[in-house]
Amino acid sequence: MQKILIANRGEIALRIIKTFREMEIETIAIYSDADKDLPFVKEATYAFRIGEPPVNKSYLKTDAILEIAKREKVDGIHPGYGFLSENAGFARAVIDAGIAFIGPDPETIELMGDKIVSRKTMKEAGVPIVPGSGEGTSTLEEACRLADDMGYPVMLKASGGGGGIGMVRCENEQALAKSFASTKSRAKAYFGSDEVFVEKYIEKARHVEIQVFGDHHGNIVHLFERDCSIQRRHQKVVEESPSPFLSDQTKQKMYDTALTAARAVDYKNAGTIEFIVDEQENFYFLEMNTRLQVEHPVTEQVTGLDLVEWQLLAARGEKLPLEQNRIEQQGHSIEFRLYAEDPVSFMPSPGKLSKFEWADFPGVRVDYGYSSNTAVSPFYDPMIAKCIIYGQSRDEAIKNALQFFGGLKIEGIKTNAPLFKEILKDEDFRNGNYSTSYLTQKAFAVN
Repeated sequence: MQKILIANRGEIALRIIKTFREMEIETIAIYSDADKDLPFVKEATYAFRIGEPPVNKSYLKTDAILEIAKREKVDGIHPGYGFLSENAGFARAVIDAGIAFIGPDPETIELMGDKIVSRKTMKEAGVPIVPGSGEGTSTLEEACRLADDMGYPVMLKASGGGGGIGMVRCENEQALAKSFASTKSRAKAYFGSDEVFVEKYIEKARHVEIQVFGDHHGNIVHLFERDCSIQRRHQKVVEESPSPFLSDQTKQKMYDTALTAARAVDYKNAGTIEFIVDEQENFYFLEMNTRLQVEHPVTEQVTGLDLVEWQLLAARGEKLPLEQNRIEQQGHSIEFRLYAEDPVSFMPSPGKLSKFEWADFPGVRVDYGYSSNTAVSPFYDPMIAKCIIYGQSRDEAIKNALQFFGGLKIEGIKTNAPLFKEILKDEDFRNGNYSTSYLTQKAFAVN
């Protein structure tokens, strides 16, 4: 493959461009009118306008993307994450056009994209799943009956959901009744299906995921774990590897279970098996993400591997570069998702980013989508950059992160950088004592 189109934008597009440039592969960027001045457009070998800012008029225009890909005679398309990355129809259209899709098979995307079907598949493979409805829940009466059987609190989830969208915690029957219709409507609007299901809510849960990778020769490996428990609105904000919570024995069980899950669907390319873990370290399958994850850089820092390079090698039909016994986990990495948002209300704060500067020192990696004097658009996710900080130990990584955020200069818009400073100084975080409700319980007073 000598020419790749990146069907995405912002920091992930730029991150992919950097790897392909090192591999001496030409890259094609697509951009909306809102993104024409962003770094990824300038850094690509070629860049083409795809449309107006709204996603349905730009980054979701499959026909326009494929038209550019065919015209430019690309060898492959990398979807990044979000947008079309888990769209089985898009993956099929790419392959039918004679272009390599740098991701898993369309059939696997389809299978694991439906949470109800994926739960059934994992249960049949012997993977533990969170107690919940085995089928879609069509009526409120049925949802209430299931919730009564499980016991409150429960989670009401969209079957096709992801990224925290279409998830509502319900403390009692009144809350479930209030949320049922709106969750179905939200599911229909975002995922094209109003199918929802009820799942038992695990108290004081940790959200831990295992990175897996497969090739077209039957080889599947894991690349250890990431703890993604610090979240707001069910969306990850801080991720780290290794997990400061799990015992080595539990980690090994989770690695083995993740490999079982991946083998059950003959998985190829990069994927992630996500688990919910309770206080006793019992773990349950949550979902499988059939794409590269936002938080993949922490895995890269502790393994020394380039996951985008591995994706390309797998898409080219090559064997994975390393066998399981040669993949090592060293040091500690923490990723902070830097958003243009109010650090207290978490509401987006788009606008002109007049200054964005940081001190570069060993252990610091910034995957950025914006630079000084660019505008954060209200049309897309407000993530400005990912700040990934490494240390030989977790304590050193925290120390380096405090130094990084102490020198970070951002002007023009509000960001959640002040929140990260509070988290890094918090005793519970420093002791690894946190769950998915951490931010809700803490309610940091951020200036």
